[in-house]
Amino acid sequence: MAKITAMDVAKYAISKCQEDNHPITNLQLQKMLYYIQYFFLVKTEEPLFDDDFEAWKFGPVISNVYYEYRIYGALPIDLDGNKIEFNNINIEDKKLLDYVIEKTRVMYPWRLVEQSHAKGKAWDSVFMDGFGAGDIIEKMDIKNNGF
Repeated sequence: MAKITAMDVAKYAISKCQEDNHPITNLQLQKMLYYIQYFFLVKTEEPLFDDDFEAWKFGPVISNVYYEYRIYGALPIDLDGNKIEFNNINIEDKKLLDYVIEKTRVMYPWRLVEQSHAKGKAWDSVFMDGFGAGDIIEKMDIKNNGF
């Protein structure tokens, strides 16, 4: 059972990106969360968080995180300078988390969409041209077919 939530990871990612002068949008955040979960599943055999991704039109989404930050639209998310730290994540996990954040935040957002929408991958096999819209993308599918 994961010890942190997707919202914890989202706040940490937003804070880190803001502190590093590389703010991110809600779209980038959703893709970043997907990459983070994928990397943790592959590298550690465990999810970083238990929250499920849903198959939405623009890719995998953690709905409560999306709704929390949707007010920003396509603009960068601003936490008003509030830095978020994890007290409940070990140093090795934090290194992997920071690595994925730093790699994905510089990728063009629509390239991230392209990658998460690739034919035969986890999102595509659930979304099925809209027939599976809103359905859960299983963690093992993310691990085995995420990218």
